[in-house]
Amino acid sequence: MKTPRTLILLLASAFSFLLASGCSTPETRIRKNPDAFARLAPAQQELIKKGQIAVGFDETMVLLALGDPDRKRMRHDADGTTEIWIYWRWNNADGMPLHASWYHRGWGDHFYPHYMDYPPRHEREQMRVLFRGGKVTAFENETP
Repeated sequence: MKTPRTLILLLASAFSFLLASGCSTPETRIRKNPDAFARLAPAQQELIKKGQIAVGFDETMVLLALGDPDRKRMRHDADGTTEIWIYWRWNNADGMPLHASWYHRGWGDHFYPHYMDYPPRHEREQMRVLFRGGKVTAFENETP
């Protein structure tokens, strides 16, 4: 039985869409939420376009710049409650960055199933963002 050409093209385009949807950049996040981006001051817009944040940013601004965090934590102390967003970077055994979204979807580098763990992966914290009252009060990031 011969596979129709349109079916092959349809599968190829669906696969391409799946790959592209996993890659989130500031540009794609801005396109998805143009109204939130348009409300910001020009200096804030420039930082977000570069994937950077600043003290005083709200959660929406951080989401535009960095995307969804890999983990969220709450810290309670005498001064109140702080929400902490943690962003990771995935590296292989040689220290080369891997595309983190493949791991979130259960796939490893080069589409090896995650249970094979090939090539070996290591997660490293890349950035930690601290919020109090819905605003960034501090952030820590790995220096190159």
